[in-house]
Amino acid sequence: MAEAKNRLIRGLTLTDTTALVIGTVIGTGVFLKAAPMAQGVGTPSLVLLAWVAAGLLSLAGALTYAELGAMLPHAGGEYVYLRQSYGEASAFLFGWQRFIVAGSASIASLGAGVAIFLSVFLPLNAVWAEHQFRFLGQTINWQFGAKQVVAVGIILLLSAMNCLTVAFGGKVQSLLTVLKIAGIAIIIGGVFFVSKGATWSNLATPQGTASWTGLSVFGVAMLAALWGYDGWNNMPMAAGEVRDPGRNIPRALIFGMIIVMAIYCLLNLAYFYALPFNEVVTSNSTLYRDALPASAKAAQTFLGDYGGRLISIVFVISAIGALNGSILSNARVPYAMAEDGLFFKGMKSLSKTTRVPVFAIMVQGFWSCVLALSGTFDQLTDCLLFASWIFYGLTTSSVFVLRRKLPNADRPYKTLGYPLIPLVFVLVAIWLIFNTLFAKPVESVVGLGLIVIGLPLYFYFKRRS
Repeated sequence: MAEAKNRLIRGLTLTDTTALVIGTVIGTGVFLKAAPMAQGVGTPSLVLLAWVAAGLLSLAGALTYAELGAMLPHAGGEYVYLRQSYGEASAFLFGWQRFIVAGSASIASLGAGVAIFLSVFLPLNAVWAEHQFRFLGQTINWQFGAKQVVAVGIILLLSAMNCLTVAFGGKVQSLLTVLKIAGIAIIIGGVFFVSKGATWSNLATPQGTASWTGLSVFGVAMLAALWGYDGWNNMPMAAGEVRDPGRNIPRALIFGMIIVMAIYCLLNLAYFYALPFNEVVTSNSTLYRDALPASAKAAQTFLGDYGGRLISIVFVISAIGALNGSILSNARVPYAMAEDGLFFKGMKSLSKTTRVPVFAIMVQGFWSCVLALSGTFDQLTDCLLFASWIFYGLTTSSVFVLRRKLPNADRPYKTLGYPLIPLVFVLVAIWLIFNTLFAKPVESVVGLGLIVIGLPLYFYFKRRS
């Protein structure tokens, strides 16, 4: 009886689970990545092709994760799959980088994004302290002011809300996802049916530009698109709380990613249909920090000056939805690690009333707030994006290992197109890893270093357990 009381409750329906997939994936990347991608590849067609290629790759990963999630429907996601296929060390290193850096830095980044987008409507420009320092080879203009207070506040608020029942968190995620899709639909519909000056001629290759700029450059653009798709792997982390997981996990992953891919391709097509290519190139990015995002420029073609405000509202809703999904799913990784005796014992404690890992959620929230205040989360996510793809490839290859190790295990869903689809995913992941290693060597080496730091901790917890 005591064991039953210490279990997670399966309170997430198919709708909640699908909303978790869509809402966690659609954050801010699809609104902001068009400009740097256009600057790299130089043509609208290659930008669109990069979004399609990244979407198909993410869908291939989701198809494989669907089999793993239906077969092993437990909290922790990739941690569980890696432990079953490659052992505890690889699983711990994944959980370490996810909890300490990748997941928490992503939460910090989304919290900061909410504050930035809210500043369009609220007076949040007050800065009470600032300092400049170097971190991971980059200059950080650290600030503490109203935006940082809002970022911390929204992270703590959503963390507290996720300490209620998982069913409540799922309903919040569903509502935010519906609002997010509605906002994007207004942009797409407005551009194609109301926009003045929109023309298909904007999609033509600019004169004097090569139609193909090389596989390496295309790979960097594809990596930027994959950042926009990142998060499709999050939902299985909460698999221990999904109702009828053998049926709902595969459906949520597959249908969710198809919907996301359709939204992303339509939205980027709308940018290039509404705007001349040069307008997209000079949109908000590292090179043009003070410019409007391509999404805002596209909205202005049918809403005028109100276009920027509409995009800001969509940004806020989108970032809050992704933030809520990230908090809900990522906290289940340290919970699963602690259940195996490979992390601090407190992380596995569940609330007696709501049956959620409250301590893990609050520690995650606190650490994310520290990163949000430090201003270093963008640098950390840049470093861990490379390392994350190592684990994506390794986890996808688990389907081959587990088919051999556990041939008679119950598999409610089997990967569509096996073995071709998971094999293609693994091969492309290897190509992306090496391409990133040569294109961004500093970030790649630091990312590997942050993972290796976890090894002494693994041996400590292993010895203690």
